[in-house]
Amino acid sequence: MVRLDKIYTRGGDAGQTSLVGGARRRKDDARVSAYGDIDETNAALGLVRAALASGENELDAMLARIQNELFDLGAELATPPEKQGAAAGDAPRLVIVAEQIERLEREIDAMNEKLAPLKSFVLPGGCPAAAHLHLARTISRRAERAIVALANSQGETVAPTALRYVNRLSDFLFVASRYANREAGDVLWRPGATRG
Repeated sequence: MVRLDKIYTRGGDAGQTSLVGGARRRKDDARVSAYGDIDETNAALGLVRAALASGENELDAMLARIQNELFDLGAELATPPEKQGAAAGDAPRLVIVAEQIERLEREIDAMNEKLAPLKSFVLPGGCPAAAHLHLARTISRRAERAIVALANSQGETVAPTALRYVNRLSDFLFVASRYANREAGDVLWRPGATRG
């Protein structure tokens, strides 16, 4: 169990932070950027949940589960390669597993079945929850790019399931934004509509 007695340690005042296991990295390190973008995605989902209309209990439950999974993913990404194999006596390492990705796919399909087919690109907007879902989607896409950059960094490793999860998450958030807007309807892109 995590116990935080003191919030500030002054350990990061010189621009470094600790990874799982105590290794120090610069705060602009690719690994730190990747889990930082996951943290930002998680915070954006908190805004979504605060903006959900009453009665959106099913979507709220899905997002609550995803927030917990994102914390697990952040812990996975905060673990450097040299600590990725659990040592004897260590707690099991948190990793995203295929079943979590498959559940996201089932939830995407279930929400999508209740929506009209798209005939145009969708603009971010609509109800507050949908607008926040679009913001969360774009942040998750940035997190995906950071994870790809980390995976392509010399000496670094990223589990394929981590990348697949974040890719599927942005798909989930797109469909969820449409689902949140299902009564009001999508805000559609009208190419060239504002030209004189």
